[in-house]
Amino acid sequence: MKILKAMLGLTAAAAVSLLAGAASAQTYPERTITMVVPFAAGGPTDTVARLVAESMSKDLGQQIVVENVGGAGGTLGAGRVANADPDGYTILLHHIGMATSATLYRKLAYDTLGAFDYVGLVTDVPMTIVARKDMEPADLKGLIDYIKANKDKVTVANAGIGAASHLCGMMFMSAIQTPLTTVPYKGTGPAMTDLLGGQVDVMCDQTTNTTKQIQGGTIKAYAVTSPKRLDVMKDIPTAVEAGLPGFEVGIWHGIYTPKGTPAEINERLSKSLQVALKDPNVGARFAELGTAPSSDADATPAALKAKLESEIARWKTVIEAAGEYAD
Repeated sequence: MKILKAMLGLTAAAAVSLLAGAASAQTYPERTITMVVPFAAGGPTDTVARLVAESMSKDLGQQIVVENVGGAGGTLGAGRVANADPDGYTILLHHIGMATSATLYRKLAYDTLGAFDYVGLVTDVPMTIVARKDMEPADLKGLIDYIKANKDKVTVANAGIGAASHLCGMMFMSAIQTPLTTVPYKGTGPAMTDLLGGQVDVMCDQTTNTTKQIQGGTIKAYAVTSPKRLDVMKDIPTAVEAGLPGFEVGIWHGIYTPKGTPAEINERLSKSLQVALKDPNVGARFAELGTAPSSDADATPAALKAKLESEIARWKTVIEAAGEYAD
């Protein structure tokens, strides 16, 4: 009889827990949501996050507060979300580094494919190959020739291991088959400052960080890494047009939740993301930054999951071939 009572008690407790979870999902959100951005404030990923968070807040009826948790190539912020309660009140906006860190860091505090659930893709930001404004070559072919002739002198800036600029720079060196001296910084801002000042020579970074500088003539642009030219910079050729076959790199961004977050909450966040990406202000600001919002089909849990899995496989080959690891 005691065993039977105990079993009935466990069953009742489980039922209450399920009902509470269902009720929570139906009334979500009831308080402020924290969106963790695993990079410094003011950087390109932070810019994307704040635009989307503001619009999603309006749709959800609760504020999304952006919290910058930088360090270790984005893995500190991702680790924080991986360990958060799976209740939808702590979410992560991360870029392509979510995929590359799975290989770049051989000892991660979390399992990239096992520690998160998915909300959807936000945008795919093109990269630009840029240099200090007084760099001598006039076009990309000339730049590559110059780099190869002066490989012991040319420096390539990046925002730190695992940053978009680091990944693109590594891919650029692989494409031209010329290793260069890399200069890592603690964030995009300091890297751009030194490029503007001529302390470093070349950088490959997101349009969200370089567009205004290119338009202002304070740095020299050689190519964009998108499949076609950008409306915001129509005079700048694609890397393929400029003589670098197959060089297309996009820094995609996605939103994640901790593993175990109710599917209803992930779907609610996904629907809110889709609403935000249709916001005219978001679209206009993205266009100014040289990118575009993801489609409804891409702003879904399934699309982000598939993207992450394929990108982990793609970058595993690149990183292992380069033999560059963060630990």
